[in-house]
Amino acid sequence: MTLQTTKTHAVHGGTLRYLRHDSATTGTPMTLSVFVPPGEGPFPVLIWLSGLTCTEDNFTTKAGAYAAAAEHGVIIVAPDTSPRGEGVADDPAYDLGQGAGFYVDATEAPWAPHFRMETYVVEELIGLIDAEFPTTKARSISGHSMGGHGALTLALRHPHLFRSVSAFAPIASPTRCPWGVKAFTAYLGDDRALWEAHDAARLIESGVGEGCFDDILIDQGDADPFLVEQLKPELLVAAGEAAGQKITLRMQPGYDHSYFFMASFIADHVAFHAKRLKA
Repeated sequence: MTLQTTKTHAVHGGTLRYLRHDSATTGTPMTLSVFVPPGEGPFPVLIWLSGLTCTEDNFTTKAGAYAAAAEHGVIIVAPDTSPRGEGVADDPAYDLGQGAGFYVDATEAPWAPHFRMETYVVEELIGLIDAEFPTTKARSISGHSMGGHGALTLALRHPHLFRSVSAFAPIASPTRCPWGVKAFTAYLGDDRALWEAHDAARLIESGVGEGCFDDILIDQGDADPFLVEQLKPELLVAAGEAAGQKITLRMQPGYDHSYFFMASFIADHVAFHAKRLKA
């Protein structure tokens, strides 16, 4: 497996690289960015999962995360949100298909051959980063919206891989919102039991990941237009209370769903993870 560097930038004393590789998991080229802080390392890793319509570039250019990552000595990895390219299934709507992988392994046609984002992140991406960069092999995960859903579910489903998890405005319970129902029906079929295995609130309710995370940090803007219909963070809080999982939900007054919101609080999340990555 060969990583091809397409762009390199110096930032906050470290190095930001845009990368491309041919994925054995998705059967397509995949793109990502990797920030390595100043120093010789090795460094722990924070994986960032972006939301609907995003590529690896949205977080990289808009979140303003690298000053905090340099300060705390953390590598940040931001992969694309889905497979792309000619021959990859797509849909005209923004919330299905390319740019909307939902971090699951699709089982239904026409999505199944390429849309294998869970396996891509937890197996191929992690292996690639540990092989190619000076990591301590300690890692955490975070994300926004659809990527917040991905961060939560991947951490809960694979707790041995991650020291900590956080999210911005996550889709808290995709089995109970229009975005999730549409995507899960397409990617996973009609078996709702299979859906619940990729629903963070349902996973927490069922005790998955119990005892693995001392806290889960969630930031949510109270002016987010998707808050009531799509995101429903109250379902995460209720699940945590029922299961004894601490969830710190910070409702941020006046903030919306944009990267301005994330840029305002991303340093808190990097510090949250750095503390646990270095414990």
